[in-house]
Amino acid sequence: MGRLARWALYAGTAACVVALSKAHAVVHVYSWSGSSRFAWSFAYVVVLAVTAYGFGLPELPRTRRAAVLASAGATATAAITISVVQLVTGDSLLPRFVVLGTAVVLVPWYVLCAVMARDARTRAVGRDRVFVVAEPDEVTTLDAELARAPERPAVLVGSLSIADAASSSVPPRRPLLDDARGSDATVVVLNRAAQSDDDIVTQASMLHEEGVRIRTLSLFYEQWLGKLPISELERVSLLFDIGELHAARYARVKRLLDVVLATFGVLALVVITPFVLVGDLVANRGPLLFRQRRTGRGGTVFEMVKFRSMRPDRNGDGSDWTSEDDERVTPFGRVLRRTHLDELPQVLNVLSGELSIVGPRPEQPHLVGELAAKIPFYRLRHLVRPGLTGWAQVKFPYAGSEQETLEKLQYEFYYLRRQSLRLDARIVGRTLRSVVLREGR
Repeated sequence: MGRLARWALYAGTAACVVALSKAHAVVHVYSWSGSSRFAWSFAYVVVLAVTAYGFGLPELPRTRRAAVLASAGATATAAITISVVQLVTGDSLLPRFVVLGTAVVLVPWYVLCAVMARDARTRAVGRDRVFVVAEPDEVTTLDAELARAPERPAVLVGSLSIADAASSSVPPRRPLLDDARGSDATVVVLNRAAQSDDDIVTQASMLHEEGVRIRTLSLFYEQWLGKLPISELERVSLLFDIGELHAARYARVKRLLDVVLATFGVLALVVITPFVLVGDLVANRGPLLFRQRRTGRGGTVFEMVKFRSMRPDRNGDGSDWTSEDDERVTPFGRVLRRTHLDELPQVLNVLSGELSIVGPRPEQPHLVGELAAKIPFYRLRHLVRPGLTGWAQVKFPYAGSEQETLEKLQYEFYYLRRQSLRLDARIVGRTLRSVVLREGR
């Protein structure tokens, strides 16, 4: 139902724009398909789809009121966007009847799709009933992870330690088999030690024959949580292909898309810079840009550029960890961070090949040295070009300590393992949502 709601939203968008465009052509007697408005109608469909996704439709609204506000915001933003384009070009690319009519008609449709997605989400909660065979600390961590932001909804219904899961002859009992059945488990997860126990694997195979899915702890983390568990990093971190290294076509297409998107980013940078200069004069006096050394692909150090958001006397070399509510951030700098505009100059780094649009965020060289000495295979993240945004950024709020960096690394290793254009598109989409919903720092 959730996927149906998403497709219904996009199909309804296209149908509405096309229907209103054809109706306008009939009334005013012209050929819609034979005019330039034909292409612009579908461009408007794309704009509407992007703004709807950016406002979290149809999945994110939790209440009907939130759905109405998101729907109105998405359609209004799309209408304003196409109107600005028409103003800049000085041409009536689309009739006002189509632009405004679509904005009005689609609000109730978007709300309906959001309600459908909410109902599907409600039914999905608890759909996957998970039973875990692992050590107590691993079970506690997994339970907390499932409560945060899983990629697939699930609930922990039971667990056993390795010793408790083994069969006993007096009294005759198969604990894993009996307890998993008793809790109506749909997924059984085995940690590394459980996979090495023949008796536990035998019980798991019997459950598998009954239709229960069996997953290793590492695979469950990947499929349900979108990360690799800390306990598995040493074992699996080197046992997979990386798209940028082992798929030449992917690497070339990714770089081409980087250049195209960065070119549009440069145009946005030219437009935004005068407004940033004015804001700096009011509440962020000092240099326009902040430059900082970061470690890139292959361990190469480069200079990353951003709009300055901190007091110039406190930026220094940026050697300190930055907290989420850092007191060094100026009033206007906070606006830049909240809107993510401080990151915009990095499109210049993308054009030069030092950054990609999507990839692990680059760290400062001295932090890389410290973290590589403490975290196994940390330098593996430097096999690919770092990015403006990444899977870790959309899944984890902000890393301001070594422990939080270790948490982010689990998501980065997931990205390296699953690197693809499809995943890159998901990351860009989620980043747009965070910008629209102002989930900055």
